[in-house]
Amino acid sequence: MNDTNLPSDHPAVKFGKTGILLMSLGTPDEPTYGAVRRYLAEFLSDPRVIETPRLVWLPILYGPILTFRPAKSAKAYAKIWDQERNESPLRTFARSQSEKMAERFGDTAEVAWAFRYGNPTIQSGLDQLRDAGCERIILFALYPQYSATTTASSFDKVFECMRTMRWQPAVHTVARYCDDPGYIDALATSARQSLATLDWEPEKLLLSYHSIPQAYYDKGDPYPCYCKKTSRLFQQVSGFDADKVVTSFQSRVGPAQWVKPYTDKMVEELAESGVKRLAVMAPAFSVDCLETLEELNMELREQFLEAGGTHFHYIPCLNDSELGMDVLENVVRRDAAGWL
Repeated sequence: MNDTNLPSDHPAVKFGKTGILLMSLGTPDEPTYGAVRRYLAEFLSDPRVIETPRLVWLPILYGPILTFRPAKSAKAYAKIWDQERNESPLRTFARSQSEKMAERFGDTAEVAWAFRYGNPTIQSGLDQLRDAGCERIILFALYPQYSATTTASSFDKVFECMRTMRWQPAVHTVARYCDDPGYIDALATSARQSLATLDWEPEKLLLSYHSIPQAYYDKGDPYPCYCKKTSRLFQQVSGFDADKVVTSFQSRVGPAQWVKPYTDKMVEELAESGVKRLAVMAPAFSVDCLETLEELNMELREQFLEAGGTHFHYIPCLNDSELGMDVLENVVRRDAAGWL
């Protein structure tokens, strides 16, 4: 479009399109001390993630935490790193999700992907869609269960970036899909398909969700309730006996109390009670990442077997499978129907 009121050499302005911005948590650029330190510095500086007053928290963060933790985390990332692509599985899946969503929406919508922490940034995702002429942008934070620490933090960053935009797009937020029928069906189907590949049957199916500090829940974050709702609906739809499906919370750090029951403690208790065959899945994650591939499929597996278990099976996330892509497409079409 060339407005008659603009100079003749003014670039054409694209407009009239709808965009979809898929947002994930993020990943370091490399499994090295320096790259992980930069990533953790950004992540742990987010006041949505750490609510401790800045004057108290930042000296601790830039002191012992960012001195010692990056080395440990880099070793963990190295275990799951895709050496051929030289990237983490999360980045591979996030890119693929965006490409497949673009194929599904065709000319209906432009699609971009971004990370809350790391690269590509949310600012770059917004710029890409704005440059493509998107006056309306659907913000899709890929966390099935809403939490202020994840979903709200992603939206915070979008609005922070928009403060610098001369021509702001209209935005629509997709806040959660923890109880979406298609999502629940996909989880149930994925579990059945994965378990069908085994020559043994698990006695328990553990649904492990990323935890949050108990204090955040006490202040009103609904995340644990959404997790338990997902588990309840999953059990009903999947047909597994109610006493077979167990819910727990993983990835706690520090001395503070986090939402319980803790996944590592739960696994020990199951093994001690005589459970020998265990299957684990992670419904809070859109794609497999460090917390699923290393923490669950490696560390938790080892812990269960050392505690007396004999069989352990990790059920992958929906990732960029047809099941997973159906969920993401249908959630967007339903939640933002007026824009598509």
